Amino acid sequence: MGSLPIAVNTPVIDISGYLAGVPQARDYVVKRFRDACENQGFLQVIGHAVPTDLQTRYFAALADFFSLPVAQKKAIAQAKSPCNRGWEHIGAQKLEQIDQHATADQKESFSIHQERPLGRFLQGPNQWPDNLPNFKEVYLEYFAAVHDLSKSLFGLMALSLDLPEDYFADFASDPDGTCLCRAHRYPPTPPDLENRTRGVGAHTDFGAMTLLLQDTVGGLEVLHNPTNTWHAVTPIKGAYVINIGDMMQRWTNDRYKSTMHRVISPATHKDRYSCAFFNNGVLDKIIECIPTCLEPGEKPHYEPVRVEDHLKSRYLQSYSAGGTKLKV
Repeated sequence: MGSLPIAVNTPVIDISGYLAGVPQARDYVVKRFRDACENQGFLQVIGHAVPTDLQTRYFAALADFFSLPVAQKKAIAQAKSPCNRGWEHIGAQKLEQIDQHATADQKESFSIHQERPLGRFLQGPNQWPDNLPNFKEVYLEYFAAVHDLSKSLFGLMALSLDLPEDYFADFASDPDGTCLCRAHRYPPTPPDLENRTRGVGAHTDFGAMTLLLQDTVGGLEVLHNPTNTWHAVTPIKGAYVINIGDMMQRWTNDRYKSTMHRVISPATHKDRYSCAFFNNGVLDKIIECIPTCLEPGEKPHYEPVRVEDHLKSRYLQSYSAGGTKLKV
């Protein structure tokens, strides 16, 4: 897949008018959101309600955590969690779906879900470092703020599909604790390895909707399907990169696109930090074609699937490719 001299820009949408309930602004935002989901499956949102100060404190907390000695991070490794939460070493996951010879993902991660008693898939308690004051407090504050934003975006999603605004409300509220907030650190890449390693391999996301906060280092790229070329998603300070996941593509009968994306490891002396928030919904929810996404005479493209079954399949695929055993 080469690069052609064409410009493909990720849409940037100011959602402040929608959040404020301004009717004209809402109609405009809904139209732009629909266009982005139908054509690219990727967009960036600004004008949201997540405070800049919280984002700054969160990134600072991540830097403190990832700078801990490996032995301290291993103490809360995902491998020690019965519900797949905690720290993941570099290479623990391999998301690449195109190049079977690609290396495992060159990132380390730290993941939490909502606190729950140990139960079904992904349900249970989080693991926290015991020597970082305020880390848990800041992380949970950030989780709550981005979860609220995701619920607003699901309302926008519903309107864009000509559905009642609260159509996805129960799904987005996360009653089963499946929402995942995963922070990443991508280490600096030597100049001789520039563009040869993958921070994250080419993949589509498992769930319904992803909200990504990235720093200014860059490296996120999106595949432009009509030309089969990769294009950078330019970082915008404080913005959230929003993308459609596989569940939403199934739900909308391919009307909304789950787009292939990757993170190139750029030649830099700086660590790259990002955080992806995955709102994956309700474990027993059956994902089947939404009525407004089925044209007259058309049939659903996919068989119905239960959220838990879909997530288990995709989790096992990506972690086993990296040689990591996952608890299901």
